[in-house]
Amino acid sequence: QDAIDRKEKRSETFKTAVHGLETGTSALKTEELGRRAPQWVRDNLVTMCMRCKEPFNAIMRRRHHCRACGYVVCARCSDYKAELQYDGNRLNRVCQECYIFLTGHVVLEDREGKHKGILEKGAAEVSGRSLLCGSLQLLDKNGKGGTRGWFVIPQDDPLVLYIYAAPQDVRAHTSIPLLGYQVKDLPQGDSRHLFQLVQSRQVYTFVADTEELKQRWMRAMERSAAGITHPEEGEDADS
Repeated sequence: QDAIDRKEKRSETFKTAVHGLETGTSALKTEELGRRAPQWVRDNLVTMCMRCKEPFNAIMRRRHHCRACGYVVCARCSDYKAELQYDGNRLNRVCQECYIFLTGHVVLEDREGKHKGILEKGAAEVSGRSLLCGSLQLLDKNGKGGTRGWFVIPQDDPLVLYIYAAPQDVRAHTSIPLLGYQVKDLPQGDSRHLFQLVQSRQVYTFVADTEELKQRWMRAMERSAAGITHPEEGEDADS
């Protein structure tokens, strides 16, 4: 019974790694880990380690792939070796969660049971339960430059806009409370589909990929700004 309980606990720990991601990554079932080669998450979809959430950089924190689940992780989080059946039971680099699951060994660092706010939840996890999610560009104060990111209005926090750098990041880098903002349409300029969030002197300017997506985002933000928390009838979260 103790062995069964430990295996079930490891399975619960591993749910995140085997959960299907919104960007189309084909996740392995728990029983397939180590027995089947995973489909790797693409490097350009992730800006931070999918385990410890630390940002990647070119010098000190490089990207690695767990050979069991395919997640993009840093060197510290992938400093483990486990035998993988699909590779002739040879030792391969794996992440901590895969190491625990595949070997049953306990490591000193234990992040289980830590409560995570939405800012700490993965973009794919939040996107799967969202009123609207998708890619937008947030312009700087001059309205010229800006950064592109993955934006989500979650169902369980529908009055806030969460901004991720990439669609599979495991932590949002900022959020904007939408309640009380005005949503303003802007004339199309340089073939860009522009709209704004305005409250007092605070102004956020967004660029959508198409006019249709702009209108969808404007409707969703208007509803959140007015305190409406339920999904619009006939509206889905895909964008």
